Amino acid sequence: MRILLVNGNTSDEVTETLAGVARDAAGPDTEITWATGAFGVRLIGHRAEASLAEHAVLERIAEHADTVDGVLIGVSGDTALRAARAMVDVPVVGMTEAAMLMACMLGGRFGLITFSTPSTPLYRELVESHGLMARLAGMRTIDVTFAQAFGERDSMTAPILEAADALIGEDGAETLIVVGAAGAGLAANLQPRVPVPLLDGITCGVLLVEALIRLGAPKPTRGSYALPPGNLVKGLSAVLTDRLKAHDS
Repeated sequence: MRILLVNGNTSDEVTETLAGVARDAAGPDTEITWATGAFGVRLIGHRAEASLAEHAVLERIAEHADTVDGVLIGVSGDTALRAARAMVDVPVVGMTEAAMLMACMLGGRFGLITFSTPSTPLYRELVESHGLMARLAGMRTIDVTFAQAFGERDSMTAPILEAADALIGEDGAETLIVVGAAGAGLAANLQPRVPVPLLDGITCGVLLVEALIRLGAPKPTRGSYALPPGNLVKGLSAVLTDRLKAHDS
């Protein structure tokens, strides 16, 4: 099977890091291919930037959708997840969505370890959008920018462990998620020092996409996740235009 990992940021360095974690998580019969956003910002950290990234993610998926068996969105905000899921006929999974669903199967309530204080409300909204607020024990945000969190990953060990201890001891979290690119790969390294399951979205996402591909469930033909019926399109790239017009009746 072939899985496309899409990074909605424009940083190739982030994409390469996520792809390395994805390859480590993938089964022997899985090929990981990847794509970086062609426009937008280096590291998404604001609502407006996330909206721009939705377009970038959809364009990358449209370019590759006919050549892959599943898609993993490698953005912690699960950027364009629902739109992508409706637009293509292969399984599409968001990295944070995958980690939260896996966490729910490993314990009672989960805790989120996030970065960048201004983004904390966005993660809470993300949990709400997935209908999982009742399973959220709490959140701890490490007050550094996304660029610092990713660029200085080794220095994040102590604050991640401190956040984990608070979520377990004070909030009653029974599983934990280190959110985003900064946490990709770190969770496995830190697991021996944390007394509950510590997850990252890329590892969980690859495993969940593989499972959905093997499940072989059909694409809906009715409802909001059916393929788009086709519409008049103006000003988009050729691949997005073709994707949105392909099912015109």
